[in-house]
Amino acid sequence: MRALVIAFAVLMCSAAPAFSQHLNPDSLSKMPVPPATHTEPYGVDPLEYGELRVPKGHGPFPLVVIVHGGCWSSGFATLSYLRPLAADLEAKGVATWNIEYRQIGDPGGGWPGTFQDWAAATDHVRALAKVYPIDLRHVVVIGHSAGAHGALWIAARPNVPSGSPIHGDHPLKIAATVAIDGPGDLTAFIGPDQQICGGPVISNLMGGLPTQVPARYAQGNPIQLLPSHVPSTLIAAVVQPPQAAQAYRAAAMAKGDSVEVSVFSGIGHFDMLTSTTPSGRAVEALILKAVGVPDR
Repeated sequence: MRALVIAFAVLMCSAAPAFSQHLNPDSLSKMPVPPATHTEPYGVDPLEYGELRVPKGHGPFPLVVIVHGGCWSSGFATLSYLRPLAADLEAKGVATWNIEYRQIGDPGGGWPGTFQDWAAATDHVRALAKVYPIDLRHVVVIGHSAGAHGALWIAARPNVPSGSPIHGDHPLKIAATVAIDGPGDLTAFIGPDQQICGGPVISNLMGGLPTQVPARYAQGNPIQLLPSHVPSTLIAAVVQPPQAAQAYRAAAMAKGDSVEVSVFSGIGHFDMLTSTTPSGRAVEALILKAVGVPDR
């Protein structure tokens, strides 16, 4: 696992000159932010929990589900590095549900546990809405890096066959999704994952290659679940190159979906996750647009 983390850091250094001046999960995690409104489990595993932030006021407030990245693998990142983004959105009048989940290397992580956690955490929003002023008509899912795959998959989950172990009961309706610099096509990411993550994380996540477990890719690969009928914004920067984002957009639009692509150049993979940076403010504006809240 240590080799995976080092390999990812090396990629970031080669992709962004003077990377030492760029943000990383550790520096983001150490940024001071107000405490969450409430931390709550959505399952029985210690990693099945989320941090809820609710703006002051009567509401009801739109809610953003936040899925962190980290090469789908335990040991690289947790929800802590997305706390600054969650707090920034709360300050703009948006409730946030920043989720933790099992990853490769955690007991039960990978297939099907990682997907089951994404599904259960999202559906748990219904329970949160019984206690807090959350508008279930305006739930948006965003994800960064590997979490971008999670966000796009959550949006398309209603298309997963009901008998699948990762479908879950009554998927929550998603209003929009924002995929921040992460893949929407797992098959196309096989190969690049070796360079980015230092190993074959996609085959580890899915329990095999597409030729070995095709049914799993049909259920867990967002591009194979199109159309999602959920408007999506793809942010291409370091891990998700523009050509990959455009390929996903073309496939989605060919099936009637609405997809926008925004390209960010010359920034680090983590720079766009806090309003203290120009790219972070631009990403925040895209999220607020997806939510339907004016940027102020």
